[in-house]
Amino acid sequence: MIATLRGALQRIEATSVILDVGGVGYKIAVPVSVLSALPALGETAFLYIHFHMRAEEISLYGFLHTDDQKVFELLLSVTGIGPKVALSVLSAMDAELLARTVAADDTRTLMRIPGLGLKTAQRLVLELRDKLTALAFERKVDQIQAKSQKPPAFDIFEDVVDGLVGLGYNRNDARRAADKALKEIDDKLNMGMALKASLNILTGSGGKG
Repeated sequence: MIATLRGALQRIEATSVILDVGGVGYKIAVPVSVLSALPALGETAFLYIHFHMRAEEISLYGFLHTDDQKVFELLLSVTGIGPKVALSVLSAMDAELLARTVAADDTRTLMRIPGLGLKTAQRLVLELRDKLTALAFERKVDQIQAKSQKPPAFDIFEDVVDGLVGLGYNRNDARRAADKALKEIDDKLNMGMALKASLNILTGSGGKG
């Protein structure tokens, strides 16, 4: 199975690229966001690859970031969503925007994406809400922890609030949830624990997850 590919960018097409890897040209379907971020023709490009095999057909799907690949694979787990529709979703919105849209139960926005009807959009929201929210929080945690390994408790509070607001929650609700979470958890400097506890409070899931 192919997990990543690095090679010279040989051609850019409407929905795919061709990478020359050791003299072999690999055709890789990609979302629009990838097309706009590629280097010039002839230069080296690197993509994370989803290897998709169906019947006698083998297809490759490429992404610049592992988060986008994870979201693509989550979308494929929803009944009625195949690779083409999943690619359309990621062409229309990035992983964080999709998480906010799903968290808001905004099926109307999802239905604007080609291939997504009402029933499929509803299934997407129902099946992926928690998973996409968790993935978005992981990204927030990584971004925050990259700034500081041990920020002061006050900075953690503000960052937790900002993370919740970024996912579409009301700032006042976010502040109340963050305040309550930081009072309940043992490690006041653990960003991941604080974010997860806040999300549990907002979603009413208690200590689950």
